Amino acid sequence: MTEHDPTALSALRKRAEHGAPGAVDELIELAAELGDLNELRRLADAGNTDATDELIQLAADQGDLAELRRLSDGGNATATDQLIELATEQDNLDELRRLADRGNTTAAEQLAELTAD
Repeated sequence: MTEHDPTALSALRKRAEHGAPGAVDELIELAAELGDLNELRRLADAGNTDATDELIQLAADQGDLAELRRLSDGGNATATDQLIELATEQDNLDELRRLADRGNTTAAEQLAELTAD
């Protein structure tokens, strides 16, 4: 099975759905390697915390504010931290303001620092 084999993900997904030992972990690993946000999102939304962690990391690496925002708005503190970090790096005052308005003190602090410069 190679990372460019389009049937690899499908085959792993079927194994995972049928409860094959280790298949879900392999699926998460392959999806992360392929940068497959959709597959990681599907697994994360089904409650897999490892998939959620990989999804957050991949979204942060890809600069995907929308995905981090979705996870953050769903209550994921790690996604919120990554969202603040990315928004700060991008000088995205609107996103920091949105988070600060929702009561996030870290976002408020970052917003204050960026606007003070």
